[in-house]
Parts: sequence; C-alpha cells; structure tokens
Amino acid sequence: MGLTGRQAEAAGEPAATLLSLAVLLQSGANPAVSWRHLAENGDPVAQRVAQRVGEGSSVADAIASERGREESWGDVAAAWETAETVGAPLADTLRGIAASLREVGELRDDVRVALAEPMASARLMAWLPLLGLVVGTGLGLEPLGVLFGTTPGLVCLAAGIALVVLARVWTRRLVRAAQPAPGTPGMREELLAVALSGGVSEGRAREVLDRCDEWTDAVRSPREADRVLALSRAAGVPAVELLRASAAHARYRARVDGRLRGGLPHG
Repeated sequence: MGLTGRQAEAAGEPAATLLSLAVLLQSGANPAVSWRHLAENGDPVAQRVAQRVGEGSSVADAIASERGREESWGDVAAAWETAETVGAPLADTLRGIAASLREVGELRDDVRVALAEPMASARLMAWLPLLGLVVGTGLGLEPLGVLFGTTPGLVCLAAGIALVVLARVWTRRLVRAAQPAPGTPGMREELLAVALSGGVSEGRAREVLDRCDEWTDAVRSPREADRVLALSRAAGVPAVELLRASAAHARYRARVDGRLRGGLPHG
C-alpha cells in the first residue's frame, strides 16, 4: 500500500527516510533491496534513488542526485559512501546522520515559527494606509483629493510610499538575517567519526572524505575537526566520541544562535 498526503511528504524528508532505511538494513536487507522496499511503499525519494540504482548508478551517486531538491542529501551521500568504503556500520551511520538532520530541521522550524507573527504584523501594517483612505472617504473627508490635488498631499504621499518601501526592505533584511546558515553544523566531524569508526587511520579517513567533496561542503571545513583530533592524540582517548561530541555542540550552538536571531528563548 502506498503513502498518501502528509505521509508521502514526511517520507521525502531525509531524517524520516534514513530512519526507515536503518531499520531495514539492521533487519538484514541489503542496501538496494532496502531502497526498493521504501520505493514500493511510496517514498518519493526512494523511488527516484531505486530507479537510478536500477539504471546502473551507485547508491551514493543516486542519493547525491537528490541535492537539487534538498541539499542535505549531499551529506547523506557522503556518509553512505564513507561508511561503505571503510566498512562502518551503515544502519548506525544513517541513524546518526538522521539525528543531525532532524536537529537542523527543528532549528529551521523554530525560526519559521518565531518569524511568523512579526511577518504577519508587517503585512497588516502595509495595508493600513489604504484602509485609512477607505475610512476617510467613507467619512466624506476626500483624502484622495488632498493627496493628489495639493502640494502638501503629494509630499505626504511620496513620503508614505517611501516609508512603506523602506519598511518592506528592512523586514526582508531582518528575515534573511534570522535564517540559519546553509549546511548542517558539525557534519565534518560526523563524517570523520563515521570514517574512523570503520577502523581506518586518520590519513585514510581524510582521503575518503576528500573524495566526497563534490557532494557536500562539510568536508571543506577541517579546522574544528583538526582541533578535536589533536586533542584526541594529546589525551590518548578515542577520537570518534570526541568528534561526535563536537558535532553535537556545533548543532547546539547553531540552535541557540538561531533562537536568538528569531527572538525565541534559548533555555
């Protein structure tokens, strides 16, 4: 039975699709069969991925082709390719990436909710001058005659239009400033943790990630990952958990920053 309505929309979200895949993979299904099962169940992304795989594409390439619809699929493709290359547990990898993407999705939802009320107020305020003209005309005050037939009226009209335009430009700038930065915070650390969990060396892990740079910008931001790896070597502790902790902190900081920009409490 296929999915309908909201179910199909949810299935198209990366986190929802990845969690379903993780369950199928953990139950013993191979990757191609897992995608096919989801496709037969009506998942729109799985249908496209399964079709590409059937036409000869690798699973990672097929996933990466979804970037045009949602850029985070590039992160998923990089994680998939990394896990398959180093032999890391694919189901666990997908669960970790799904959790990361869900946190970022919640951040964007928080910002949208925070901005909904001020945006509605701004739209209402933009219509108030026209409402004033209607009310004035209804009271017999002839506001149109004053605005278009007298010098003070023309000055007021020009000033009013300028202020309305300025308010719209200012509101749009505020909305853009409140939007979270593109990409998934901490994804470089997540991908490096996936690579190292397969038992490869740091050098080999970096090589694997570098091959994924066409799919995601995350592999081009090594500074924080390098700091974590240096700490791991100095303290003599496993790097994987340190990297995942760093990634989790990066997502937390992004969420706090997003709430502050959107005017939400961040406790």
